[in-house]
Amino acid sequence: MMSDRTILYTTAFIRALGVGMVAVLLAVYLAQLDFAPDAVGYVIAAGLTGNALALLVVTVWSDRFGRKRMLLQLTLLWATGAAVSALATSASVLAPAAFLGMLNGMGRDRGAALALEQAILPARTSDAHRTRAFAWYNAVQDVGHALGALLAGVPVVLERTRGLSPMSAHRLSLWGYVGLAALTAALYVQLSPACEIGARRAPLTAPTRRVLAKISALFALDSLGGGFLTTALLSYFFFERFGASEIVIAALFFGARLANALSHFGAAVLARKIGLVNTMVFTHIPSSLLLVTVAFTPSFPVAAALFLLREGLVEMDVPTRQSYIMAMVRPEERTVASGVTNLVRMGAWAIGPLFAGILMRRSSLMMPLVIGAAMKITYDVLLYTAFRKRRPPEETAGMSDHADRRA
Repeated sequence: MMSDRTILYTTAFIRALGVGMVAVLLAVYLAQLDFAPDAVGYVIAAGLTGNALALLVVTVWSDRFGRKRMLLQLTLLWATGAAVSALATSASVLAPAAFLGMLNGMGRDRGAALALEQAILPARTSDAHRTRAFAWYNAVQDVGHALGALLAGVPVVLERTRGLSPMSAHRLSLWGYVGLAALTAALYVQLSPACEIGARRAPLTAPTRRVLAKISALFALDSLGGGFLTTALLSYFFFERFGASEIVIAALFFGARLANALSHFGAAVLARKIGLVNTMVFTHIPSSLLLVTVAFTPSFPVAAALFLLREGLVEMDVPTRQSYIMAMVRPEERTVASGVTNLVRMGAWAIGPLFAGILMRRSSLMMPLVIGAAMKITYDVLLYTAFRKRRPPEETAGMSDHADRRA
């Protein structure tokens, strides 16, 4: 029988596989339906808004309702929304379907199920191994994102080998997305009662409230910038700016997700040497600067190379950030902490695509990349200023041991 941690790693992989595929396919699918850039932004924003609402429900009710039951309900909504999306042809139907199914155009899984899994995972490991556990968790996600991005080329293969129309090929891929939801539900059924450990509602302590309020405000800024940089919008940028085909874009994001996956292990190693906060900031700023260069690059090969370099750095703050948040709160506060911080991020992500789509249509395709990068750099500077002196238990223990040895 699979352990809870193995189940969580597997479900994270499968969900990421679907997210990676849909994020690349979605913008092209909507373009084939003759949606204008602002309408593309509306549909992506609707899916992210659905994710945000689900996160709110998870934060408030999951520990009372049961984590396992909540995960199964989320998977049912995923399957239903994806099925309707596979049949819809208008924005008036696609937007509500994206909302219901929490359709994620970010290209990275940051939804309600992830927040619950993050709350469960620390109880299945120790403080010393917590960051490594999150590194593995995020690595399998990014491998899933990579393979999912590669699967986004399947519609073209179906068109060429089976003679399907572009629309039929894309819809068949969306039905595959429904099948992934069913497989995920089958795995969640096997979770043990241990996944409910720490799932009791207790008032947040004053220090936790202060930490969550400060860090959530910073995450809102970071995620608002990220909303300008969803995978769907970046795919649209490469598609419209350079005329890159779906297969080329799929291969590009496959490489990007592999770079993300490898970077997580580098983040775990680097965090042991320089600390979680330093790792988050000192890798994130260069990634944003690289993104600005992508915006102004005149040729696709150079833009693709710079983008891959950026992807090798941009995700190093993810396992370190998750580990840091879980370390700074009590076990019984982890669901709320995970839910609140992810909710803030998802809410800000939902706003970003609306403005990004408008900017792409009325200003230029590169403007969202520049604005998003500027927001992220501002976030990094503020995060370092606010939290550089607040260390997790494993770092303070290391400092104490070092002091004892010197004495």
